[in-house]
Amino acid sequence: MDLQHWLGRATQAIQEWADTFAPYQPHPSLQVDDDRFAAAFEEFTGRLKDNYPFFHPSYVGQMLKPPHPAAVAGYLTAMLINPNNHALDGGPATARMEREAVAQLAAMFGYDTHLGHLTTSGTIANLEALYIARELHPGRGVAYSEDAHYTHGRMCRVLGVESHPVPTDDRGRMDLGALEDLLRTGRVGTVVVTAGTTGLGAVDPIHDAVPLARRHGVRVHVDAAYGGFFTLLAGAGGDAGLPPEPWRAIAGCDSVVVDPHKHGLQPYGCGAVLFRDPEVGRFYLHDSPYTYFTSAELHLGEISLECSRAGASAAALWLTFRLLPPTPDGLGGVLAAGRRAALSWADLIDDSEIVELYQRPELDIVTYFPTVEPATLSAVDAASARILDDGMNGPDPVFLSTLRAGREAFTARHPKVTADADGARVLRSVLMKPESERHVDHVHARVERLARSR
Repeated sequence: MDLQHWLGRATQAIQEWADTFAPYQPHPSLQVDDDRFAAAFEEFTGRLKDNYPFFHPSYVGQMLKPPHPAAVAGYLTAMLINPNNHALDGGPATARMEREAVAQLAAMFGYDTHLGHLTTSGTIANLEALYIARELHPGRGVAYSEDAHYTHGRMCRVLGVESHPVPTDDRGRMDLGALEDLLRTGRVGTVVVTAGTTGLGAVDPIHDAVPLARRHGVRVHVDAAYGGFFTLLAGAGGDAGLPPEPWRAIAGCDSVVVDPHKHGLQPYGCGAVLFRDPEVGRFYLHDSPYTYFTSAELHLGEISLECSRAGASAAALWLTFRLLPPTPDGLGGVLAAGRRAALSWADLIDDSEIVELYQRPELDIVTYFPTVEPATLSAVDAASARILDDGMNGPDPVFLSTLRAGREAFTARHPKVTADADGARVLRSVLMKPESERHVDHVHARVERLARSR
């Protein structure tokens, strides 16, 4: 699609709508001379060049990529109105779009009933889920894997809830034996399982964790902020298909978080939280003397801890879902390309004598490290750091990231490496752009050249 054309149509459409109201004169205090704006804009665009090329398939570093052009057009068009989805009188059209888009997310996870809304981030979405967990099980803590996102420990401190990190196995998944030992203490009210850790892309055994938690009367929350959209590949045929069991089990969990600003092709910030039982809305009850008065319908602010939220985020997601819905044939094709790229690169690394897989990818995150002599953690760490730096600053740049692996985690996977340090950085690449599928050979060859030049 021609984004420039549709941005032009955006301003035209909003102007046509604005012209249906009585004319008025803008206040002179808001007027800015074109020459002054041109100078400021030139400085602004110049400063934006101090960025990494997130759009390019040679950028395989962090979980960053541009939004889809449809999301950009939807966001900027709605932003010209600047609706606030807190209350219906702040954004009636975009509030309805939000409900419709969230319903599509709920259907993607298999929820027959739901209560949910968009948030500004996965962090806030997880905060809301843990807030509800605290209200339902006061005085009981929250368990999550040691490889889960650090937000859970932080949010437990914010909420005044005891947190319980659970050890992981040699694939970065929650150890259910250790979880069961913890649940027997009666100190846990909610278990957080992760569908795609942000370090390794590991998927906890959700289908086994749910019945275990239920036997102890414990809720289950799914942090699918990163990996949630991969449920579209559950049980799919072909190279990109995923085992269906953990993904299908999400439908039986009490709540789930997903970030459309990751694999949902949206601009920051756009997270979402969904609860399977709409009755939990009672914990959000509050009153406001100047909102919630234009409609008897439920206002989104009545089921959210956040107040003002950009209606433009809902508009962007709604428009994107009209074109690429969260279905196997829609967004599933985008996810499949990234997963195929990760598996293809893993095969190339398996055949390499220059680099070695740290762990085989489950989703679209590849972790690997240079082979070094002597094979020690300190040598791996130094070589990974050098490759990261040289890759970004040399000719034909490639943009990677690193992940710090602890001594026990590293040696459990690679016992031949001597543990002369408390851990080591390994290289980490996120192949979340579908263009990576056609570029992975080039990136691999570039990494091998960097690893050779010691």
